[in-house]
Amino acid sequence: MDKAHIVPAAEFARNFGRYKIQAQREAVPVSSNGRLAGYFVAPHEYEELLKLKSMRRRFLTAELSDAEAEQIASSRMDPRHDHLNKQLDPM
Repeated sequence: MDKAHIVPAAEFARNFGRYKIQAQREAVPVSSNGRLAGYFVAPHEYEELLKLKSMRRRFLTAELSDAEAEQIASSRMDPRHDHLNKQLDPM
């Protein structure tokens, strides 16, 4: 984020209405004591973030069964994607 677009907290508080309207178009970065403190976003943007976070699934590889680990280890990419392997070769 370009520092020129980060809004100091005091400015944000003085002109809250302006930044509330701006947040409908884009996130508004707000700083406090020269450091980024957070972003002010429209309600629909925040709700979308919550939705995406709830869809995210995480697990530890240690939680895999031996059979699942073996399936992953023995899996191979579809041959249709062999051309992508060439991108990994050193030039």
